[in-house]
Amino acid sequence: MMEFLLIRHASTPWNEEKRIQGQKDIPLSPQGVLQARGWCNTLQRVLWSRVLCSDLQRAVDTAHSVNNGRESIISTDRRLREQDWGRWTGCTIDELHGRHAAEVRLQENAGWNFRPPGGESRTEVLRRTLDCLEETARNAAQSRTAPVLVVTHLGVIKCLVTHLMELSFTPDEPSPVKKRALHRIGWDGRTFTLLERNRDL
Repeated sequence: MMEFLLIRHASTPWNEEKRIQGQKDIPLSPQGVLQARGWCNTLQRVLWSRVLCSDLQRAVDTAHSVNNGRESIISTDRRLREQDWGRWTGCTIDELHGRHAAEVRLQENAGWNFRPPGGESRTEVLRRTLDCLEETARNAAQSRTAPVLVVTHLGVIKCLVTHLMELSFTPDEPSPVKKRALHRIGWDGRTFTLLERNRDL
């Protein structure tokens, strides 16, 4: 079985302002830079053969920080980007639940079909992410020796874990994913399996 290790990027100014980033290319904050350096130490005993990350700068910078001192190749793939939040990109959480409260409730109750106006659905995020990981696994089938570290976004990890736990993604379900944690997913050549979630970083 091939394994993928998944982590979210470190903190950005918009994370700290509780502002929706979506696919807006926001860099790490000073706190995020320190956070990513700390994860390098936390993950020192964890092995990986290569690093695959979203092409957004916050993920790329996090990947380089946690991979510091290793010879693992880092490659990017836009299919690992955060969900496109369309016209809600840039809104704070308070603004969403104030100005757009009715529309937000409607979308949240749609579960997997949640789609911000002008954005993409959770189902679309899941589909592109699974395509990326499956393609990576198949290409590495003859040469893999250690897991692949995937540095991506909270929305992407939520979609993967929620799917593998067979949850409905509705508001009555508690989030299955911690923001700052390591998750492990296995690929047996046919299907993905959730091996571990929420290992603290």
